[in-house]
Amino acid sequence: MMSKYPKTLLELRRVSKHFGGVKAVNNCSFYVKQGLITGLIGPNGAGKTTAFNLIAGLLKPDKGRISFLKQDITGRSAHVITRMGLARTFQHVRLFDNLSIEENLLVAVDHPGEKFFNCFFHSRKSGSYHKKIKGVLALVGLKKPLSTLAADLSYGQKRLLELARALMMDYKLLMLDEPTAGVNPLIRKRLKALLRKLREQGKTILLIEHDMDFVMSLSDEVIVLDAGRKLLADKPSKARKDKRVLEAYLGK
Repeated sequence: MMSKYPKTLLELRRVSKHFGGVKAVNNCSFYVKQGLITGLIGPNGAGKTTAFNLIAGLLKPDKGRISFLKQDITGRSAHVITRMGLARTFQHVRLFDNLSIEENLLVAVDHPGEKFFNCFFHSRKSGSYHKKIKGVLALVGLKKPLSTLAADLSYGQKRLLELARALMMDYKLLMLDEPTAGVNPLIRKRLKALLRKLREQGKTILLIEHDMDFVMSLSDEVIVLDAGRKLLADKPSKARKDKRVLEAYLGK
């Protein structure tokens, strides 16, 4: 049972990342609590995806500290952070189009200390992940033969496959970057139901999303970024009414 006061799973302390004269993330601090869905929102250019990439190890901060599971992960490589239990999807779908659904999912279960191809072919031969693959695909609602190439899927189905690949991992934190972008209302509804189910299972989710109705109806808390800084961290009902948030989105 989740404690009334959830533990902090992820924390950014005074983190900055500049690209030339652009301050993408600027002295930014926020934290994500265990077992909740936290929405990371803000206008275009607020620094949301840059913050994701800093957390995941795809970028290194110019300054500041990032901790995950009470361990300092600042500047650590992406594969080390992934193996600690961080799974993510991307703003633009990243799949291996020339691989099948099954093969794309097997990529997510590469083991530390093993070469990718050794793990890949061993898993195919033994079928040790077959049950998990079936379960994850059923969970996201992707009903296609395992041999289907990723290139032959619709955009919405590719979104579901990318999410399924993240769910194949033994994750402690699931980070989703605009999961509803470009998908139809049916898949959007399916995603909302899925994320609620994951929260009921005690999973922790950090979500970037431009669909305000989607993120506000789903999140337990929202963090609002503007110009690379945290503007607000509060309940969705309060964020909707906050004057600073309205000005950030609509202008003064």
